[in-house]
Amino acid sequence: MFQSRIEDNCYNEMFSKGDCIRPLYENVFHYFERLSPQTVGEYYWKAQHMLHNMGVTFTVYQESSSLERTLPFDILPRLISSDDWNVIEQGCLQRVRALNAFLYDIYHNQEILHERIVPRELVVTHQDFCWSLKGLNIPGNQYVTLAGIDIIRDPSGKYVVLEDNLRVPSGISYIFENRRLMERLFPDLCRTYPIRPILPSLSFFGRYLHSLSPRQRAHPTVVLLTPGKYNSAYYDHVFLAQQMGIPLVEGNDLLTMDNQVFMRTVHGLQKVDVIYRRIDDDFLDPLVFRPDSVLGVAGLMSAYRAGNVALANAPGAGVADDKAIYTYVPQMIRYYLNEKPILDNVTTYRLDDPDECAFVLKNINQMVVKKTNGAGGYGMLIGPRATEEEIHAFSTAMMERPKDYIAQPTINFSQHPSFVDGDFEGRHIDLRPFVIGGEVVIPGGLTRVALPKGSLVVNSSQGGGSKDTWVV
Repeated sequence: MFQSRIEDNCYNEMFSKGDCIRPLYENVFHYFERLSPQTVGEYYWKAQHMLHNMGVTFTVYQESSSLERTLPFDILPRLISSDDWNVIEQGCLQRVRALNAFLYDIYHNQEILHERIVPRELVVTHQDFCWSLKGLNIPGNQYVTLAGIDIIRDPSGKYVVLEDNLRVPSGISYIFENRRLMERLFPDLCRTYPIRPILPSLSFFGRYLHSLSPRQRAHPTVVLLTPGKYNSAYYDHVFLAQQMGIPLVEGNDLLTMDNQVFMRTVHGLQKVDVIYRRIDDDFLDPLVFRPDSVLGVAGLMSAYRAGNVALANAPGAGVADDKAIYTYVPQMIRYYLNEKPILDNVTTYRLDDPDECAFVLKNINQMVVKKTNGAGGYGMLIGPRATEEEIHAFSTAMMERPKDYIAQPTINFSQHPSFVDGDFEGRHIDLRPFVIGGEVVIPGGLTRVALPKGSLVVNSSQGGGSKDTWVV
């Protein structure tokens, strides 16, 4: 059943050269090899039906419409050795510590800008930089409560960071639902491996949010603020609120009085201490950001500045996950931590540099071009798969506003067998480990799969799937 095991210039997670099974995968390979194609197909469809019945969905936006769909689940798990995971885990923790230090710095003394390690203009003119927060001390100085670090494996097998997600990273719920599916469908297979548990991480997340409360009390009120059921990651919001035992609220469920935030309940108003927000900065407070926003809470930022409510992640954190700022993270690690980066960046070209821009334009058919503030796989050009019209349009836009774009060489990141059309075929995957409070990395994280053959776009918002990830 396992087809097209090895492709040139691409690392295969399950097979080494010569189609030899990597030792870590022997049990998984032999387990599925013993099953008939019909039986595997039945397991696959059972998994999709279970996800549908549980309501595990994601909204895919198209040009003229949107489609709510079940997030495709690949029944063949990804395995990561303990040694590899230690590198990933320590690299992610190091990276988030440096990014958090950067955010504290740019909203206080701006030393990294004074020393010209990061260009001042790149930071202070950024759309997510909040001047109103300069000099403000927040609980524990922790700007990044939850981070998602996107990692790929290059053709040599080395793990490298593709981008950072610090605003409202999504997908954490799928980690837990994927594990639940595997344990229900393949309990015997799960028992053959000492898989590192993931549920303790969810408990830690809940405790960490409670610890951010500005009020010293045994049971602070923590809520999850969602844009509502039409948001693409709404299931993520529902799952986390249920599992952590906190209210799921929309903007009209909250109000402010005397620089304090209150939640409307059947018993009257209840003071809110911590808001885990899944709303972008622009929509948080119509008195400070977009005046037409109906998703946020008027007066929220005044309560935040007064120190009466904590927001996670902190407003203004989006500066640090900008794709141009990403190129400076290795320098941040050396500057703030005095350490060598554990995980390298992918080679990245800043198009505001005339020489680098000229190089990219000359070789654009071999590049991946991204908008610096883009997310979810939107606003991206994959040169080798682009049409002449798309390349021309991007080239024109890059020349008009070069600082709005970065470019990276097209990397054939690693492949993993996935169940597609009755066979296991190689599909490109990435990995998004989630870091909580700069202290805990959820073991394994979320492995995303580019389902169309040859595709490098794994984003759920672009129709990608996922698989369970085992640290063994």
